[in-house]
Amino acid sequence: MNHFHMNKRHKSKKVMLGDVGIGGDSPISVQSMTNTKTYDVDATVQQIYSLQEAGCDIIRVAVPDWESAQAIAKIKKQIRIPLVADIHFDYRLAIEAIKQGADGLRINPGNIGDTDRIRKVVEVAKSYQIPIRIGVNSGSLEKDLLKSYGKPIPEAMVDSALRHIEILEDLNFNDIVISLKSSDVLASIYSYKLMAEKADYPLHLGITEAGTLLTGTIKSSVGLGVLLYDGIGDTIRVSLTGDPLDEIKVGFEILKSLNLRKSGINFISCPTCGRTEIDLISIAKEVEEKLAYIKKPIKVAVMGCIVNGPGEAREADIGIAGGKKKVAIFKKGEIIKTVPEEKAVSVLLQEINTMINESD
Repeated sequence: MNHFHMNKRHKSKKVMLGDVGIGGDSPISVQSMTNTKTYDVDATVQQIYSLQEAGCDIIRVAVPDWESAQAIAKIKKQIRIPLVADIHFDYRLAIEAIKQGADGLRINPGNIGDTDRIRKVVEVAKSYQIPIRIGVNSGSLEKDLLKSYGKPIPEAMVDSALRHIEILEDLNFNDIVISLKSSDVLASIYSYKLMAEKADYPLHLGITEAGTLLTGTIKSSVGLGVLLYDGIGDTIRVSLTGDPLDEIKVGFEILKSLNLRKSGINFISCPTCGRTEIDLISIAKEVEEKLAYIKKPIKVAVMGCIVNGPGEAREADIGIAGGKKKVAIFKKGEIIKTVPEEKAVSVLLQEINTMINESD
């Protein structure tokens, strides 16, 4: 274990979403959102199954219409992770989603309506004991806040959240999670830092409209990485335009890079250079794909040459270092055997499986 420490985690109160804790001493959870039509129960459940397999802790579904709200009970019956209903505009859909068994609600303060409507939703949430996430979004701030601040700056977003916290607290409701999502990375960082100073409710981190796989991953990694390093954030969602599975993979990699989650393979490979005599790129891809199912925390290295091999990757539990058409297999910096290049992947996988079975 290295000796570097991040900043102490911001103290937040713990809120239960189904059986998953958010905030307090709970591990930072990774969530995603389905992109199927929620009323298409089979398609939605299939997608949630693959997300569960990938380690997703919490799933959110869009509830834009009555049919989607009424599908929630059917979906819930078939999945094992908590389900959050995402509501915009119509407070009645929020109430129906709770009655159908949603484990949590996400409402956008800018568009759910007046205090009276919010009160109706809160009363039902309170009687069913489910938390509400106040999801502030730079694109849908209340008109009066936009007017007084001129544009959706972090102070305006925090004000919007505080205003809604106050409405909920006045109704004696405290199972609250907050998010302040902007598509601007620096604005998001500033909003969350400001919020952490002003309240102790758990924070759901995300950069909104982050983009496609590459740009979205980079923006989310930078924004979430800075905040998590500062001890801010209790649950994360990486927003990507594409397959929600990628959101989970990126989310876990962000947490693993900061030693905040230990699940699964920690994969390291060198960037390759003119010294490399084996097809390292395809070997690395194949190893990573074949190890995706492993939940045990093992550090695996795929290195191009002996210079970078056992030496640089001494910390790895196991790895391979390329030679001329052959590879050395090493454990904790010690070479244990040499095999031809074409056997590299299969022998490495055998060794890893042996290690897992021995530790079980």
